[in-house]
Amino acid sequence: MINQEGSITSFKSLIAKAGLPKMQLIFGFLLSIITTIFGLAIPLLTREIVDGFAVSSINIVIVIAIVAVFILQAIIDGTSMYLLSYVGQKVVANLREMMWKKLIRLPVSYFDKQQSGETVSRVVNDTGIVKDLISQHFPNFISGLISIIGAIIVLFIMDWKMTLIMFISVPVTAIIMIPLGSKMAKISRSLQDETATFTGNIQQTLSEIRLMKSSNAEVYEENKGFKGIKNLFKFGLKEAKIFALISPIMYTIVMIVIVVIIGYGGVRVAEGSMTTGSLVAFLLYLFQIIYPITAFAMFFTELSKAKGATERIIEILNIPLENGQIGVELQITNESIVFEHVSFSYDEEHPVIQDVSFEARSGDMVAFAGPSGGGKSTLFSLIERYYEPSEGQIRIGDMSIHQLSLESWRTQIGYVSQESAMLAGTIRDNLCYGLSEDISDEQLWDVAKMAYAEEFIRAFPYGLHTEVGERGVKLSGGQRQRIAIARAFLRNPKILLMDEATASLDSESESVVQEALTQLMKGRTTFVIAHRLSTIVDADKIIFIEKGRITGMGKHDELIANHEIYRNYAEQQLTT
Repeated sequence: MINQEGSITSFKSLIAKAGLPKMQLIFGFLLSIITTIFGLAIPLLTREIVDGFAVSSINIVIVIAIVAVFILQAIIDGTSMYLLSYVGQKVVANLREMMWKKLIRLPVSYFDKQQSGETVSRVVNDTGIVKDLISQHFPNFISGLISIIGAIIVLFIMDWKMTLIMFISVPVTAIIMIPLGSKMAKISRSLQDETATFTGNIQQTLSEIRLMKSSNAEVYEENKGFKGIKNLFKFGLKEAKIFALISPIMYTIVMIVIVVIIGYGGVRVAEGSMTTGSLVAFLLYLFQIIYPITAFAMFFTELSKAKGATERIIEILNIPLENGQIGVELQITNESIVFEHVSFSYDEEHPVIQDVSFEARSGDMVAFAGPSGGGKSTLFSLIERYYEPSEGQIRIGDMSIHQLSLESWRTQIGYVSQESAMLAGTIRDNLCYGLSEDISDEQLWDVAKMAYAEEFIRAFPYGLHTEVGERGVKLSGGQRQRIAIARAFLRNPKILLMDEATASLDSESESVVQEALTQLMKGRTTFVIAHRLSTIVDADKIIFIEKGRITGMGKHDELIANHEIYRNYAEQQLTT
């Protein structure tokens, strides 16, 4: 945990990195100071009016001066508020841009450990706390401080005895408010963390709504959601208790001070040592001191929350990036992919891949087969460079793939999975996703035809502009697969990764999709994860993996002859 001094330093460093609009900030503060100075003039002008009642008629000049001061104060205060709000909004926008740019470039391993909802809360809620501190609470603190100092100076000049009486309330207020403010800061911090957790749980449930429905898990999710809501409710009540103490205590102290000042001031007026106008002015200045003091407790609470939010933002910003554009730009046509003694584990205690070595020549189809949990999908993740091998290396030709830029490498890889990912949007959006250049409709229809998707897309009233729904729910499984294949055609990858793309389809869709995949595989180095051996009997190389180790390698006939477990698999799946 970062200490208080380090936390404030980190906060200032983060704000500087986000880029404060200095001109707007300076002008905003100057105007805020001017507003405060105008506010300090109003009680003195009021004194002149009140005292004027006893002498003669109302002084029109003073009335006009007060009205002018009020109007000017309103205009300047409004301008100041807008400028400072602009500063806060600009800072939070810059922070969110920094965080979003960072998040989408973080390695997959980060998202394996973090709930997406919590991360969203950091981008939205934590940056919002920082914004409120900069644009609202900090300016109020500064202007309040100026108001207090100015009012105290004027009060001492007006009547130092009454001012000292008023100061009796300060230590009493401090003794009560400081521990309450500290308690409030801790509660607010816990509330932030609980809000992030609750957001993560809600987002996860809604994103997997079909799983929840099909599992009859409504009651479970209901209770889980209610538990999160009750936790938020408890923290909300704790905050309310603190506010319930602060507000009456401050009100009581203020009323006692006012009563004492009025009583003592009334005696002074009766004695003739103070005018009525001076007493009224004194009370007005008293309010200019009391209001900022009550607001200071809120400022320090928000400061503590902002420091906590800063820590979490900095944690994200300090995570090492994937170096997407750093490395060699290399076209990998006609190059073999070689695994050399590759091992990998997500943690030190549980190895997933152990001493894997093989070669995939350009244009070959290489299939991975074996029991579930053997490491087949992890091999795909290593090829995509979602993770780095713990030992060994993966080469393309004579060069390690980690010497290539990620952007260059992934541009040349196409991936078609069992459940092809679809984004909310149109068919066109999904086909062109990630491609920077403009793609013509003619190109899209060409790849749709190659993927056997043209017919059903044209059957939709809006064709390529048909909305697919969240995660493609408005399309059938076969239609989603063919759009994914068309997307791969559009990218024209040199390497193709297929995680048994027909495994979850009905026989009619499977036939069409398999034809499209056959077209897509031509002339490309293809890696296939095989759940059904019928799809890989013609593979150039079949690699059988058990518990992260290669236990067999060769063509289908060779493994039938030499690998007992593969032979058992084949007898179970291929014999009729």
